[in-house]
Amino acid sequence: MSIPKRLLEMHAEMAEWRHDLHAHPETAFEEQRTSALVAQKLESFGLRVHQGLGRTGVVGTLAAGSGKRAIGLRADMDALHIHEKNGFGHRSRHEGKMHACGHDGHTTMLLGAAKYLSEARNFDGIVHFIFQPAEENEGGGREMVEQGLFEKFPCESVYGMHNWPGMPVGQFGVRAGPMMASFDIFEIELAGRGSHAALPHTGIDPIVAASTLVQALQTIASRNVDPIESAVVTVTQIHAGDTWNVIPDTAVLRGTARAFKPEVQDLIERRVREICAGVAAAHGANVKVRYERRYPPLINAAREAAVCAAVMQAMVGAENVLQVPPVMGSEDFAFMLQAKAGCYVFVGNGPGEGGCMLHNPHYDFNDQILPLGASYWSNLVQHILAPGG
Repeated sequence: MSIPKRLLEMHAEMAEWRHDLHAHPETAFEEQRTSALVAQKLESFGLRVHQGLGRTGVVGTLAAGSGKRAIGLRADMDALHIHEKNGFGHRSRHEGKMHACGHDGHTTMLLGAAKYLSEARNFDGIVHFIFQPAEENEGGGREMVEQGLFEKFPCESVYGMHNWPGMPVGQFGVRAGPMMASFDIFEIELAGRGSHAALPHTGIDPIVAASTLVQALQTIASRNVDPIESAVVTVTQIHAGDTWNVIPDTAVLRGTARAFKPEVQDLIERRVREICAGVAAAHGANVKVRYERRYPPLINAAREAAVCAAVMQAMVGAENVLQVPPVMGSEDFAFMLQAKAGCYVFVGNGPGEGGCMLHNPHYDFNDQILPLGASYWSNLVQHILAPGG
């Protein structure tokens, strides 16, 4: 495994940064302390720093040599609304908030690369270090793009990385084309007519209609989408009623839909609306459907994916660079890849045993991979912006 000596020397320092971030998690668009810390670190490394893009986003710019080519490297900064169940010293000090997806590690690895590259300056061109807020659910990547990220900081390509529990330390994952799925949400309100639970014939029961609807929505993936394609429709919430002996007026269902192609998204949305209308009519209820497309599919460009794979192979050997299958989870780095060619990769975070998987209250980022991730970023910059290249 090839990691520069200087990054190995920085390992303990990076772990301190990461533990501090983990202990002070901030959720979407509330990353005030986090962004201030990131900006302070970047300024101390000698980078030009811009704050406030995407509300709490930070961009640090580093130039070396005389080259004008520029690339972007992105890390997410936000935490999740999860009550942490770890007992170690750097556990969350903000009850109900937790870095359960490793964004503390992502931020640290990119900061480590920024410090290393600011010292080494062994590239020819411009690197924009993009620290993005609100990846979880709220689309901070979209906001940064819409607010002129690539107009203010022109890049020929942009790159992202996520830790992956279950993948051994020392391995990377990459693929060209669809890497992660879209993220759509829906909210369905069924309006019936309340009645005494002992006299159901005098009302219109929205809970029965909702129960039918949960089952009917499963036929979208199983009977409407081409079996060759991928799609998931999941109801995650049902809210109805307040007491034992009353059939309520309304029931609300919420959930998500995932796909890799816009045309499959179109099909899912159309069928959700049609099925809701049909089930409501069959039960004599009324229905309102709110359907939002939050994140598009994340699509890696073939050329940039090949570049990332070559860098990884030089670091850890071809046998440790996996061509991973697409993942039905979603990522708002997809908005940046809609605007610029680029690639999103996985770095192995270890076995993920004992519940230490993403979005789990026992999760903790593996400090062992901090120098490896920072080395990947540094090597990617040196490869793309090679002096004399």
